[in-house]
Amino acid sequence: MHNISELSLRPPYFRASDNVLQPLWDHLLFHHLSLVSSPFFPVILAFSSYFFFSLPFAVLDLLGERVPLFHKYKIQPDRRPTLGMMVKSFMTSLYNHIFFVLPAVIVGMFILPTPALPRDAPTLYQAFTEGLAVLLLFDTQYFIWHFVHHKNVQLYRWVHAVHHEYMAPFSWSTEHLSIPELMTVGFWSNLDPILLKCHPLSTWCITVFSIWMSVEDHIGYDLPWTLNHLVPFGLLGGAPAHDIHHQKPSSNYAPFFSHWDWIFGTAVTLKK
Repeated sequence: MHNISELSLRPPYFRASDNVLQPLWDHLLFHHLSLVSSPFFPVILAFSSYFFFSLPFAVLDLLGERVPLFHKYKIQPDRRPTLGMMVKSFMTSLYNHIFFVLPAVIVGMFILPTPALPRDAPTLYQAFTEGLAVLLLFDTQYFIWHFVHHKNVQLYRWVHAVHHEYMAPFSWSTEHLSIPELMTVGFWSNLDPILLKCHPLSTWCITVFSIWMSVEDHIGYDLPWTLNHLVPFGLLGGAPAHDIHHQKPSSNYAPFFSHWDWIFGTAVTLKK
């Protein structure tokens, strides 16, 4: 549990002078403290985000041509995931979380010091800059890890090949990972906010946002309103870039941004 010694000093009401996020932070502390102070909360937040973000696109895949408004944006229309493939990917993620992520959290409870929840919420600027810093750091780490695992045959076979089981990614395949890959990615995801000294609320927000970006990378649809189209200058790769990576594994190694692939000449764009 988090250290709550500071929380008793704050009265359970909102103040007009607080920043924009302060009412939300006060509400979480005084109405959901047992939840947000639990070491299992980040796991619940991450897995539930993966589930709810993936579900609508799974429905689209199952409906297929019956929803032409969306199906026309399918990147590989001749490769449609089956219900069995979806169930397999989801159960792989569920199994990994139950038998490896949760035990790791329990072990961490006895090893790591108990963190303290601050009384003040982050400002919007602080939450944005901390979130962007975490995304950029993780993007760099994963680009290097991803590149190395594709260039080393043994690492690819024993660690990363599970994720490439399907040439056409779909939403549930976002966390279709081997146990070593999941634990590595999870280690960075938890360590980076600590290294950058992020506020807990910033960390939780970027957890949800990064999972949305990851799911969006795997949906298999080049939708005109996804982040890679909304963010200018091609800064984000999105589903087109990652879909090509599953077709041409020697390209588009970065998970979110596109700058490292452009710098190292591994960027490949989707041809309409």
